[in-house]
Amino acid sequence: MKAYLILEDGTVFTGVSIGSAREVISEIVFNTSMTGYLEVLTDPSYAGQAVVMTYPLIGNYGICREDMESVKPWPDGYIVRELSRMPSNFRSEDTIQHFLEENDIPGICGIDTRALTKILREKGTMNGMITTKEYQDLSEPIARMKEYRVTGVVKATTTKETYVLPGEGKKVALLDLGAKRNIARSLNERGCQVTVYPADTPAEEILASNPDGIMLSNGPGDPAENVEIIREIRKLYESNVPIFAICLGHQLMALATGASTYKLKYGHRGGNHPVKDLETGRVYISSQNHGYAVDAESLDPNVAKPAFVNVNDGTNEGLKYVGKNIFTVQYHPEACPGPQDSSYLFDRFLKMMEVND
Repeated sequence: MKAYLILEDGTVFTGVSIGSAREVISEIVFNTSMTGYLEVLTDPSYAGQAVVMTYPLIGNYGICREDMESVKPWPDGYIVRELSRMPSNFRSEDTIQHFLEENDIPGICGIDTRALTKILREKGTMNGMITTKEYQDLSEPIARMKEYRVTGVVKATTTKETYVLPGEGKKVALLDLGAKRNIARSLNERGCQVTVYPADTPAEEILASNPDGIMLSNGPGDPAENVEIIREIRKLYESNVPIFAICLGHQLMALATGASTYKLKYGHRGGNHPVKDLETGRVYISSQNHGYAVDAESLDPNVAKPAFVNVNDGTNEGLKYVGKNIFTVQYHPEACPGPQDSSYLFDRFLKMMEVND
């Protein structure tokens, strides 16, 4: 069945429908990862977005549900150059085609994803529509696309109830803002007892459990939208409990302490982004997935100082908070998919909790 990807600037790509045949409007973003497409599909940070995979062949090793980063896929749509219909992998349990169908996610294959990515890089992230309907007049669908906004996605992706991953070591409270499974797993593997809390949990409830440390997770959407969560994170900041925050958590901590955030032209999404540690000068290759960044110029130097910077474009990639046992990073040290260069940050968090005893 024919399918069309229509961008809000009027560009139309014609391809083949994969997954659900329903029509969807979403924000169109691209990911440069060469592997890990299932982890990308199940990353809650993509809620409200349709993902373009820049690598030309997707699906060749099938679906292995053990590798999923949440209970379900979150993107509104999926866009690829070529879809492998016959996966070859002894762990494979399903095909991407069927996985998209059973989760009612529309997709399109057979389009020039390189040309599409160049448009998004040159003009910036824009909204688009995946549809099997051939529109003779684009004015009506484009008007609908221009009205689309990504909202309410943290509430949609967070856990609905508190749960515990048992461990014999430090007690960590993980605020789930749309967390990937590997965050809790990375802490659990280091012996931590991890209690995962819904995003709207009051700070008082978290602090009342006397955690050794607090983790703020990744998540989707515009960080500035989460006004109530930011208010609670301010209370966590004012406590003396060590805090480690990544991605959306990093942005929310910055907003809670008076800094501001802004939307990037096309974001950072993939497993090959170089970040520089400003203290040591060492560069790490990182996994990233975000469309917003902390404005380093808005930082109060008495509150927080830049700790990491993106080598490609100079944007902020991490903060160290003055006089506090708090550090935050914009990238994903838990990876999945991506390089493991930055997993040492979990060990740094553990040492911070031990020193705080």
